[in-house]
Amino acid sequence: MKQPPTFLKWLHPGLHIKRWVFLAFLGFFAFLVGTGVISQSHPPGTEPPLAIRIAKWIIERISSAPQHPWLRPPIIGAILTVCGALLCLIALGKLIYSLTSAIDPEMTPGDLVDIIYSRRKLAQGQRIVVVGGGTGLSTMLRGLKEYSSNIAAIVTVSDDGGSSGKLQKQLNILPPGDIRNCLVALADSEPQMTELFQYRFRNNVQPEKLDKPDRSNGEVSVAAAGSTGYGEGLRDHAFGNLLIAAMCAINGGDFEKAVRETSRVLNIRGRVLPSTVTPVRLRGEMEDGSFLDGETAIAHSPLKIRRVSVVPNNPCPIDEVIEVLESADVIVLGPGSVFTSIIPNLLVQGIPEAIQRSKSKKVNVCNVMTQPGESDGFSAFDHVKTIERHARRRVFDYVLVNTGQPSPDLMAKYRKTGSVLVEPDTDRIKAEGYRPIPGNFINQTDVVRHNSTLLAEAIMRLIK
Repeated sequence: MKQPPTFLKWLHPGLHIKRWVFLAFLGFFAFLVGTGVISQSHPPGTEPPLAIRIAKWIIERISSAPQHPWLRPPIIGAILTVCGALLCLIALGKLIYSLTSAIDPEMTPGDLVDIIYSRRKLAQGQRIVVVGGGTGLSTMLRGLKEYSSNIAAIVTVSDDGGSSGKLQKQLNILPPGDIRNCLVALADSEPQMTELFQYRFRNNVQPEKLDKPDRSNGEVSVAAAGSTGYGEGLRDHAFGNLLIAAMCAINGGDFEKAVRETSRVLNIRGRVLPSTVTPVRLRGEMEDGSFLDGETAIAHSPLKIRRVSVVPNNPCPIDEVIEVLESADVIVLGPGSVFTSIIPNLLVQGIPEAIQRSKSKKVNVCNVMTQPGESDGFSAFDHVKTIERHARRRVFDYVLVNTGQPSPDLMAKYRKTGSVLVEPDTDRIKAEGYRPIPGNFINQTDVVRHNSTLLAEAIMRLIK
């Protein structure tokens, strides 16, 4: 059966729309008649419009009636014009309310206006591309999404630990963990949906044994000691990882499409793109000349990392990655683990070249703290040179360097784990031809991290 035209569907019974459309038409017609009465004229030699003819008829009736000071044509015209305009405004308001209440009963017309204005403004924002992975990248995205929805996050797919590693081995899919974190960071959905995506299955506990939800790193989990647990089924899996894996299966193993569909579920501001859809494994050359395979093995080795590579060598990126890099207004590398989050993206064939070709502003966000087993003793300059050495070219011009100091108690806590504050040696960075942007970018809570708002403000100032 042939479907009726879209405009006729608006006339279906029960939509609560026709009455307000009719009222708007009536108000508009009254407005035209009123203006016609006021003007009392039309181009000579032409047939006047219906509204003008009605206006002339009203004028003739008024003229033949006993004169009254309040029944003069200009006054009648003004009354009709004002009443028509008011009817149009009332009908428009009622129509908007009818539509918003059908979509979301809790939404008000004022909320709808704010949402439309915000989305239109963000849609006109700068084209921002961020490259990296891990918690650092998702932290920065939370700040940038307040300035633009034209964001593309290019994320590494070399993670082989935790829930991502299990799904990679069991289902033969790309690791979804870093992708999930970026999706949640860009989400414009309800808070409960975000919590659901970050929920991590721990132990199977009775309701009376539930602890308070653990929201560290943005994840939500519930745990209790001594419970029976999930065994090797759901334990340690994040719900968002499982959903991406399910999306991948539904779409015939197409991981890129699975990420797009999951993005729609979360209604994210921007796009999240895997740097490659080729299954890759990170390989680290250690200080003693030995080689370790896998991100987890490399990061937990007591030996210092000399260089990392990916196996197979030079994997191909997806076409969209190259496109967004070449058309960007600003490209941001980091923050994140230098060897296991940032550099793996630069080992994908064509990505460093595309960044270098881009005419955008290019900035590296240097980490706040060193990472045990990965960047021990690294200064800001060491981070910069390590990235340049692996990319085999300069892929950024600006370096965002933190100069803020965490509290002494927090620093003592980090020293116990072997982590220290990254030295902001901006003079060495400047001597190499880079442009350092120093500032206090720390968000001091129970952990030392970048402040997403301060980072976003600094990056947006750089664009302007």
